[in-house]
Amino acid sequence: MSGQTLTDRIAAAQHSMTGSAISKAACKATTHEVSGPKKKHLDYLIHCTNELNVSVPHLADTLLERSASHSWVVVFKALITTHHLMMYGNERLIQYLASRNTLFNLNNFLDKSALQGYDMSTFIRRYSRYLNEKAMSYRLVAVDFTKMKRGADGVMRTMTTEKLIKTLPIIQNQLDALLDFQPNSNELTNGVINAGFMLLFKDSIRLFAAYNEGVINMLEKYFDMKKNQCKDALEIYKTFLNRMTRLSEFLKVAEQVGIDQGDSPDLTQAPSSLLEALEQHLASLEGRKIKELSAANSSLSNVMSSLSSTGIALSRMDDKTDDNKLQQHKQKQLKALFNELLSLISCFHGCRGDCVQLPPQMGHQMGGVQMMAPQPVMYNQPVLRPSNPFAPMPGTQMHFM
Repeated sequence: MSGQTLTDRIAAAQHSMTGSAISKAACKATTHEVSGPKKKHLDYLIHCTNELNVSVPHLADTLLERSASHSWVVVFKALITTHHLMMYGNERLIQYLASRNTLFNLNNFLDKSALQGYDMSTFIRRYSRYLNEKAMSYRLVAVDFTKMKRGADGVMRTMTTEKLIKTLPIIQNQLDALLDFQPNSNELTNGVINAGFMLLFKDSIRLFAAYNEGVINMLEKYFDMKKNQCKDALEIYKTFLNRMTRLSEFLKVAEQVGIDQGDSPDLTQAPSSLLEALEQHLASLEGRKIKELSAANSSLSNVMSSLSSTGIALSRMDDKTDDNKLQQHKQKQLKALFNELLSLISCFHGCRGDCVQLPPQMGHQMGGVQMMAPQPVMYNQPVLRPSNPFAPMPGTQMHFM
Protein backbone atom coordinates (compact mmCIF):
# COMPACT_ATOMS: atom_id res chain seq x y z
CA MET A 1 0.00 0.00 0.00
CA SER A 2 1.88 3.02 -1.22
CA GLY A 3 0.19 6.35 -1.79
CA GLN A 4 -3.43 7.26 -1.30
CA THR A 5 -5.99 4.62 -2.15
CA LEU A 6 -9.20 5.14 -4.06
CA THR A 7 -11.02 4.95 -0.73
CA ASP A 8 -8.92 7.85 0.59
CA ARG A 9 -9.72 9.98 -2.44
CA ILE A 10 -13.44 9.21 -2.30
CA ALA A 11 -13.58 10.04 1.40
CA ALA A 12 -11.76 13.34 0.84
CA ALA A 13 -14.08 14.19 -2.04
CA GLN A 14 -17.15 13.51 0.10
CA HIS A 15 -15.90 15.89 2.78
CA SER A 16 -15.17 18.50 0.10
CA MET A 17 -18.75 18.25 -1.16
CA THR A 18 -20.22 18.59 2.34
CA GLY A 19 -17.96 21.53 3.09
CA SER A 20 -16.25 19.93 6.08
CA ALA A 21 -12.65 21.14 5.84
CA ILE A 22 -11.82 19.62 9.23
CA SER A 23 -13.06 16.18 8.23
CA LYS A 24 -11.19 16.43 4.95
CA ALA A 25 -7.93 17.36 6.71
CA ALA A 26 -8.41 14.53 9.21
CA CYS A 27 -9.00 12.16 6.34
CA LYS A 28 -5.89 13.41 4.53
CA ALA A 29 -3.79 12.98 7.68
CA THR A 30 -4.94 9.38 8.08
CA THR A 31 -4.69 7.93 4.59
CA HIS A 32 -3.59 4.38 3.76
CA GLU A 33 -0.18 5.69 2.71
CA VAL A 34 2.52 3.97 4.80
CA SER A 35 4.13 7.15 6.12
CA GLY A 36 3.52 9.53 8.99
CA PRO A 37 0.76 12.14 8.67
CA LYS A 38 1.85 15.04 6.48
CA LYS A 39 2.93 18.21 8.26
CA LYS A 40 0.59 20.49 6.29
CA HIS A 41 -2.43 18.52 7.45
CA LEU A 42 -1.24 18.42 11.06
CA ASP A 43 -0.53 22.16 11.00
CA TYR A 44 -4.01 22.87 9.68
CA LEU A 45 -5.62 20.75 12.39
CA ILE A 46 -3.52 22.47 15.06
CA HIS A 47 -4.74 25.80 13.67
CA CYS A 48 -8.32 24.53 13.94
CA THR A 49 -7.94 23.77 17.64
CA ASN A 50 -7.06 27.44 18.20
CA GLU A 51 -10.08 28.79 16.32
CA LEU A 52 -13.01 29.57 18.64
CA ASN A 53 -15.57 28.98 15.88
CA VAL A 54 -14.27 25.44 15.27
CA SER A 55 -16.01 22.55 17.01
CA VAL A 56 -13.32 20.67 18.93
CA PRO A 57 -15.72 17.78 19.68
CA HIS A 58 -16.32 17.42 15.93
CA LEU A 59 -12.57 17.32 15.26
CA ALA A 60 -11.92 14.79 18.02
CA ASP A 61 -14.88 12.62 17.02
CA THR A 62 -13.68 12.58 13.42
CA LEU A 63 -10.32 11.19 14.50
CA LEU A 64 -12.03 8.64 16.74
CA GLU A 65 -14.12 7.54 13.76
CA ARG A 66 -10.94 7.11 11.69
CA SER A 67 -9.54 4.89 14.46
CA ALA A 68 -12.47 2.52 13.86
CA SER A 69 -11.01 1.54 10.48
CA HIS A 70 -9.94 -2.06 9.80
CA SER A 71 -6.62 -0.87 8.33
CA TRP A 72 -3.68 -0.74 10.72
CA VAL A 73 -2.24 2.20 8.75
CA VAL A 74 -5.34 4.38 9.10
CA VAL A 75 -5.81 3.50 12.78
CA PHE A 76 -2.16 4.08 13.66
CA LYS A 77 -2.17 7.46 11.89
CA ALA A 78 -5.39 8.44 13.66
CA LEU A 79 -3.62 7.77 16.98
CA ILE A 80 -0.54 9.72 15.86
CA THR A 81 -2.64 12.67 14.71
CA THR A 82 -4.54 12.71 18.00
CA HIS A 83 -1.30 12.51 19.99
CA HIS A 84 0.23 15.32 17.92
CA LEU A 85 -2.77 17.57 18.58
CA MET A 86 -2.66 16.73 22.30
CA MET A 87 0.97 17.85 22.34
CA TYR A 88 0.85 20.92 20.10
CA GLY A 89 -2.81 21.89 19.78
CA ASN A 90 -4.95 24.08 22.00
CA GLU A 91 -5.56 22.70 25.50
CA ARG A 92 -9.30 22.55 24.93
CA LEU A 93 -8.75 19.45 22.75
CA ILE A 94 -7.22 17.38 25.57
CA GLN A 95 -9.88 18.82 27.88
CA TYR A 96 -12.56 17.37 25.63
CA LEU A 97 -10.78 14.01 25.28
CA ALA A 98 -10.40 13.81 29.06
CA SER A 99 -14.10 14.53 29.54
CA ARG A 100 -15.21 11.52 27.50
CA ASN A 101 -16.17 8.34 29.31
CA THR A 102 -14.32 6.30 26.69
CA LEU A 103 -11.61 7.23 24.23
CA PHE A 104 -9.87 4.58 22.14
CA ASN A 105 -11.27 1.07 22.43
CA LEU A 106 -8.59 -0.86 20.60
CA ASN A 107 -7.53 -3.52 23.09
CA ASN A 108 -8.61 -6.26 20.66
CA PHE A 109 -7.57 -4.58 17.40
CA LEU A 110 -6.00 -6.89 14.82
CA ASP A 111 -5.46 -6.32 11.10
CA LYS A 112 -5.10 -9.70 9.39
CA SER A 113 -5.28 -8.33 5.86
CA ALA A 114 -1.68 -7.12 5.58
CA LEU A 115 1.73 -8.69 6.14
CA GLN A 116 2.67 -6.01 8.65
CA GLY A 117 -0.78 -6.03 10.20
CA TYR A 118 -0.01 -8.50 12.97
CA ASP A 119 3.10 -6.72 14.26
CA MET A 120 1.71 -3.21 13.88
CA SER A 121 -1.57 -4.16 15.55
CA THR A 122 0.38 -5.00 18.72
CA PHE A 123 1.82 -1.48 18.82
CA ILE A 124 -1.57 0.05 18.04
CA ARG A 125 -3.05 -1.63 21.11
CA ARG A 126 -0.17 -0.39 23.27
CA TYR A 127 -0.22 3.11 21.80
CA SER A 128 -3.97 3.50 22.32
CA ARG A 129 -3.61 2.47 25.97
CA TYR A 130 -1.02 5.20 26.46
CA LEU A 131 -3.22 7.89 24.91
CA ASN A 132 -6.11 6.73 27.08
CA GLU A 133 -3.88 7.00 30.14
CA LYS A 134 -2.62 10.44 29.07
CA ALA A 135 -6.21 11.66 28.82
CA MET A 136 -7.05 10.03 32.16
CA SER A 137 -4.11 11.79 33.84
CA TYR A 138 -5.45 15.13 32.64
CA ARG A 139 -8.90 14.19 33.87
CA LEU A 140 -7.54 13.48 37.36
CA VAL A 141 -5.27 16.50 37.82
CA ALA A 142 -6.39 18.97 35.10
CA VAL A 143 -2.83 19.39 33.85
CA ASP A 144 -0.66 17.88 31.13
CA PHE A 145 2.50 16.66 32.85
CA THR A 146 4.48 17.06 29.62
CA LYS A 147 3.69 20.79 29.44
CA MET A 148 3.95 21.94 33.04
CA LYS A 149 6.51 24.48 34.19
CA ARG A 150 9.75 22.90 35.36
CA GLY A 151 12.66 24.13 37.45
CA ALA A 152 13.15 25.19 41.05
CA ASP A 153 9.91 27.18 40.97
CA GLY A 154 8.07 24.67 38.81
CA VAL A 155 4.83 22.87 39.64
CA MET A 156 6.32 19.61 40.93
CA ARG A 157 9.05 21.29 42.97
CA THR A 158 6.61 23.56 44.82
CA MET A 159 3.84 21.02 45.39
CA THR A 160 2.71 20.24 48.94
CA THR A 161 3.37 16.86 50.55
CA GLU A 162 -0.29 15.82 50.40
CA LYS A 163 -0.59 16.68 46.71
CA LEU A 164 2.74 15.03 45.86
CA ILE A 165 1.64 11.72 47.39
CA LYS A 166 -1.50 11.81 45.20
CA THR A 167 0.12 13.12 42.00
CA LEU A 168 3.28 11.03 41.66
CA PRO A 169 1.40 7.70 41.28
CA ILE A 170 -0.61 9.26 38.44
CA ILE A 171 2.62 10.16 36.66
CA GLN A 172 3.89 6.64 37.29
CA ASN A 173 0.79 5.12 35.66
CA GLN A 174 1.15 7.31 32.57
CA LEU A 175 4.86 6.57 32.29
CA ASP A 176 4.20 2.82 32.66
CA ALA A 177 1.72 2.95 29.79
CA LEU A 178 4.28 4.79 27.64
CA LEU A 179 7.13 2.41 28.41
CA ASP A 180 4.85 -0.56 27.68
CA PHE A 181 5.08 0.43 23.99
CA GLN A 182 8.38 -1.54 24.15
CA PRO A 183 9.69 -1.52 20.58
CA ASN A 184 13.16 -2.60 19.60
CA SER A 185 15.09 -0.93 16.81
CA ASN A 186 14.31 -3.77 14.38
CA GLU A 187 10.58 -3.18 14.77
CA LEU A 188 10.72 0.50 13.78
CA THR A 189 10.45 -0.46 10.13
CA ASN A 190 8.17 2.13 8.53
CA GLY A 191 7.28 5.81 8.60
CA VAL A 192 4.06 5.26 10.52
CA ILE A 193 5.44 3.58 13.64
CA ASN A 194 8.49 5.85 13.49
CA ALA A 195 6.25 8.94 13.67
CA GLY A 196 4.46 7.51 16.70
CA PHE A 197 7.70 6.54 18.42
CA MET A 198 9.07 10.06 17.95
CA LEU A 199 6.08 11.53 19.80
CA LEU A 200 6.42 8.95 22.55
CA PHE A 201 10.12 9.75 22.84
CA LYS A 202 9.39 13.43 23.41
CA ASP A 203 6.65 12.61 25.91
CA SER A 204 8.98 10.24 27.79
CA ILE A 205 11.57 12.99 28.29
CA ARG A 206 9.07 15.58 29.49
CA LEU A 207 7.06 13.15 31.58
CA PHE A 208 10.08 11.74 33.37
CA ALA A 209 11.45 15.25 33.93
CA ALA A 210 8.25 16.11 35.83
CA TYR A 211 8.43 12.77 37.65
CA ASN A 212 12.06 13.40 38.56
CA GLU A 213 11.32 16.87 39.99
CA GLY A 214 8.44 15.51 42.01
CA VAL A 215 10.69 12.87 43.56
CA ILE A 216 13.30 15.52 44.42
CA ASN A 217 10.61 17.53 46.21
CA MET A 218 9.37 14.40 47.98
CA LEU A 219 12.83 13.44 49.23
CA GLU A 220 13.42 16.95 50.52
CA LYS A 221 10.25 16.63 52.60
CA TYR A 222 10.62 12.96 53.55
CA PHE A 223 12.24 13.26 56.96
CA ASP A 224 9.54 15.74 58.03
CA MET A 225 6.61 13.60 56.89
CA LYS A 226 4.11 11.74 59.00
CA LYS A 227 4.37 7.97 59.28
CA ASN A 228 1.72 7.13 56.65
CA GLN A 229 3.17 9.70 54.25
CA CYS A 230 6.66 8.22 54.68
CA LYS A 231 5.27 4.77 53.92
CA ASP A 232 3.65 5.97 50.68
CA ALA A 233 6.72 8.02 49.73
CA LEU A 234 9.02 5.03 50.24
CA GLU A 235 6.94 2.92 47.83
CA ILE A 236 6.94 5.77 45.32
CA TYR A 237 10.72 6.02 45.51
CA LYS A 238 11.17 2.25 45.01
CA THR A 239 8.93 2.41 41.96
CA PHE A 240 10.85 5.44 40.70
CA LEU A 241 14.16 3.53 40.80
CA ASN A 242 12.62 0.76 38.73
CA ARG A 243 11.22 3.25 36.19
CA MET A 244 14.67 4.80 35.76
CA THR A 245 15.93 1.43 34.55
CA ARG A 246 12.99 0.97 32.18
CA LEU A 247 13.37 4.49 30.77
CA SER A 248 17.05 3.85 30.17
CA GLU A 249 16.13 0.85 28.02
CA PHE A 250 13.57 2.93 26.10
CA LEU A 251 16.10 5.68 25.43
CA LYS A 252 18.64 3.13 24.19
CA VAL A 253 16.22 2.21 21.40
CA ALA A 254 15.90 5.89 20.51
CA GLU A 255 19.69 6.14 20.41
CA GLN A 256 19.96 3.07 18.17
CA VAL A 257 17.64 4.61 15.59
CA GLY A 258 19.41 7.98 15.77
CA ILE A 259 16.78 10.07 17.54
CA ASP A 260 18.63 11.30 20.63
CA GLN A 261 22.12 10.99 19.09
CA GLY A 262 23.65 9.56 22.26
CA ASP A 263 22.81 12.54 24.48
CA SER A 264 20.54 10.70 26.91
CA PRO A 265 21.55 10.67 30.59
CA ASP A 266 23.01 7.50 32.06
CA LEU A 267 20.19 6.06 34.15
CA THR A 268 21.63 2.57 34.53
CA GLN A 269 23.12 3.41 37.93
CA ALA A 270 19.97 4.42 39.76
CA PRO A 271 20.60 6.37 42.98
CA SER A 272 19.58 3.56 45.36
CA SER A 273 22.10 4.48 48.06
CA LEU A 274 19.46 6.48 49.89
CA LEU A 275 16.95 3.64 50.00
CA GLU A 276 18.28 2.05 53.19
CA ALA A 277 18.24 5.37 55.02
CA LEU A 278 14.61 5.96 54.00
CA GLU A 279 13.64 2.49 55.16
CA GLN A 280 15.36 2.96 58.51
CA HIS A 281 13.62 6.30 59.07
CA LEU A 282 10.23 4.69 58.47
CA ALA A 283 11.16 1.85 60.82
CA SER A 284 11.98 4.35 63.54
CA LEU A 285 8.59 6.04 63.11
CA GLU A 286 6.90 2.63 63.42
CA GLY A 287 8.88 1.82 66.56
CA ARG A 288 10.80 -1.02 64.97
CA LYS A 289 14.41 -1.78 65.85
CA ILE A 290 16.88 0.03 63.60
CA LYS A 291 20.59 -0.04 63.09
CA GLU A 292 22.83 2.99 63.23
CA LEU A 293 23.12 4.90 59.98
CA SER A 294 25.61 7.75 59.98
CA ALA A 295 25.63 8.37 56.24
CA ALA A 296 21.98 9.32 55.75
CA ASN A 297 22.63 13.02 55.15
CA SER A 298 25.49 12.23 52.79
CA SER A 299 23.32 9.78 50.84
CA LEU A 300 20.52 12.32 50.53
CA SER A 301 22.92 14.99 49.26
CA ASN A 302 24.43 12.64 46.68
CA VAL A 303 21.03 11.50 45.42
CA MET A 304 19.74 15.06 45.13
CA SER A 305 22.79 16.00 43.10
CA SER A 306 22.33 12.96 40.85
CA LEU A 307 18.64 13.64 40.27
CA SER A 308 19.28 17.31 39.57
CA SER A 309 21.86 16.35 36.95
CA THR A 310 19.34 13.95 35.41
CA GLY A 311 16.76 16.74 35.19
CA ILE A 312 19.22 19.07 33.48
CA ALA A 313 20.19 16.37 30.98
CA LEU A 314 16.53 15.66 30.16
CA SER A 315 15.85 19.37 29.60
CA ARG A 316 18.80 19.59 27.22
CA MET A 317 17.53 16.58 25.30
CA ASP A 318 14.10 18.17 25.02
CA ASP A 319 15.57 21.47 23.83
CA LYS A 320 17.82 19.75 21.32
CA THR A 321 14.94 17.76 19.89
CA ASP A 322 13.00 21.02 19.42
CA ASP A 323 16.07 22.62 17.79
CA ASN A 324 16.40 19.69 15.39
CA LYS A 325 12.73 19.99 14.50
CA LEU A 326 13.16 23.71 13.87
CA GLN A 327 16.18 23.08 11.66
CA GLN A 328 14.25 20.47 9.67
CA HIS A 329 11.41 22.96 9.23
CA LYS A 330 13.85 25.63 8.01
CA GLN A 331 15.39 23.17 5.56
CA LYS A 332 11.93 22.38 4.19
CA GLN A 333 11.22 26.09 3.81
CA LEU A 334 14.50 26.64 1.97
CA LYS A 335 13.78 23.69 -0.30
CA ALA A 336 10.32 25.07 -1.09
CA LEU A 337 11.82 28.52 -1.80
CA PHE A 338 14.44 26.94 -4.05
CA ASN A 339 11.78 25.01 -5.99
CA GLU A 340 9.76 28.21 -6.40
CA LEU A 341 12.86 29.97 -7.70
CA LEU A 342 13.43 27.19 -10.21
CA SER A 343 9.84 27.56 -11.36
CA LEU A 344 10.29 31.31 -11.87
CA ILE A 345 13.50 30.74 -13.80
CA SER A 346 11.72 28.20 -15.97
CA CYS A 347 8.89 30.66 -16.55
CA PHE A 348 11.21 33.50 -17.56
CA HIS A 349 13.21 31.14 -19.75
CA GLY A 350 10.15 30.71 -21.93
CA CYS A 351 9.83 34.39 -22.75
CA ARG A 352 10.45 35.44 -26.38
CA GLY A 353 9.17 38.82 -27.51
CA ASP A 354 10.00 40.91 -24.47
CA CYS A 355 13.70 40.12 -24.17
CA VAL A 356 16.24 42.82 -25.00
CA GLN A 357 19.42 41.56 -26.65
CA LEU A 358 22.66 43.51 -26.29
CA PRO A 359 24.61 43.67 -29.54
CA PRO A 360 27.79 41.57 -29.44
CA GLN A 361 31.18 43.34 -29.59
CA MET A 362 33.88 42.25 -32.16
CA GLY A 363 36.69 40.05 -30.98
CA HIS A 364 40.05 41.82 -30.43
CA GLN A 365 43.74 40.98 -30.12
CA MET A 366 45.51 40.90 -26.77
CA GLY A 367 49.14 40.05 -26.80
CA GLY A 368 48.81 38.33 -30.12
CA VAL A 369 46.05 36.01 -28.87
CA GLN A 370 42.62 36.19 -30.43
CA MET A 371 40.05 36.79 -27.67
CA MET A 372 36.55 35.33 -27.88
CA ALA A 373 33.80 37.82 -28.53
CA PRO A 374 31.45 38.35 -25.57
CA GLN A 375 28.29 36.25 -25.78
CA PRO A 376 24.89 37.96 -26.09
CA VAL A 377 23.33 38.75 -22.74
CA MET A 378 19.58 38.48 -22.32
CA TYR A 379 17.72 40.86 -19.99
CA ASN A 380 14.09 40.38 -19.15
CA GLN A 381 11.92 43.45 -19.15
CA PRO A 382 10.26 43.99 -15.75
CA VAL A 383 6.60 43.07 -15.61
CA LEU A 384 3.98 43.17 -12.89
CA ARG A 385 3.14 39.80 -11.33
CA PRO A 386 -0.58 39.03 -11.74
CA SER A 387 -2.71 38.12 -8.74
CA ASN A 388 -3.45 34.70 -10.25
CA PRO A 389 -0.19 32.68 -10.12
CA PHE A 390 -1.41 30.40 -12.88
CA ALA A 391 -2.37 33.18 -15.32
CA PRO A 392 0.04 34.11 -18.18
CA MET A 393 2.32 37.02 -17.41
CA PRO A 394 1.52 40.26 -19.29
CA GLY A 395 3.62 40.82 -22.32
CA THR A 396 4.92 37.27 -22.54
CA GLN A 397 4.17 34.50 -24.95
CA MET A 398 3.36 31.13 -23.43
CA HIS A 399 4.62 28.10 -25.33
CA PHE A 400 3.11 24.67 -24.74
CA MET A 401 4.83 21.53 -25.86
